[in-house]
Amino acid sequence: MNKQVINTSNAPAPIGPYSQAIEANGFLFISGQIPLHAESGELIMDSIEAETEQVMKNLHAILKEAGLTFENVVKTSIFLMDMQQFASVNAVYARYFTENPPARETIQVAGLPKNVHVEISMIAVR
Repeated sequence: MNKQVINTSNAPAPIGPYSQAIEANGFLFISGQIPLHAESGELIMDSIEAETEQVMKNLHAILKEAGLTFENVVKTSIFLMDMQQFASVNAVYARYFTENPPARETIQVAGLPKNVHVEISMIAVR
């Protein structure tokens, strides 16, 4: 198996024993991203839209480091603290996938790291 760690300073550093992403056999597995600003280390929690936008920026930075774009994404998982915020999250998310969106599930959870309201992970392919 060909396995490579993908890491960029343009996305938040892992806060535990995991990598930002792993590329293996042409697939890129991106760990769940929360609305943490890479440079300042601050959580962006002004609104669910602002949180989602920061999460997508973090995901974009990791994709870019791997030489990929949102067009390469084949699967996403969205974790929400409150399913009532789904429409707002979806509106931001949709701006990044204008054609041929990936497969996806959205799950309401009991808690997320640092008490954020949204976390998104992705799988992309070369």
